[in-house]
Amino acid sequence: MDVLKTVPHSAKEAAQILHDALVGTGLTIATAESLTGGDVGGTICTVAGASEYYRGGVISYASAVKASVLGVNEELLAKNGSVDPEVARQMAQGTARICGADYGVSTTGVAGPEPHDGKPVGTVFLGVHTPEATYAVQRHYEGIGYRFAPRQRRMQFSC
Repeated sequence: MDVLKTVPHSAKEAAQILHDALVGTGLTIATAESLTGGDVGGTICTVAGASEYYRGGVISYASAVKASVLGVNEELLAKNGSVDPEVARQMAQGTARICGADYGVSTTGVAGPEPHDGKPVGTVFLGVHTPEATYAVQRHYEGIGYRFAPRQRRMQFSC
């Protein structure tokens, strides 16, 4: 199965796809979550055998934690706010570093009900750190009018 061409229909299915891609490879992953508040790591852990590849994660809801624990640049946070592609990249790098993982993934975004740091409700950034590169992907979920309505969609996207 080509994990990059597989589209999950649920967060649980995404966690199983991740499991199938990593189990037996010796590769590891860690998470840094703001928007999802620990749901990504929690979902990864629902698959039996996840301890073979899931190193752990950081729930960095506050910008101060993003800076002090994950090493996100404080000037970047002050200038751009926490909902930013470079912040997502630095979060992913930071969690891989502190957890000793090959890969790091991060989530940051605006759950609402109001815009945050000039970004509209529904803006989501996923940071991905690999041994070769670090990047961020942006999504916007329309019609999000209250804080946790998009939780399952964010989870599916993140995993």
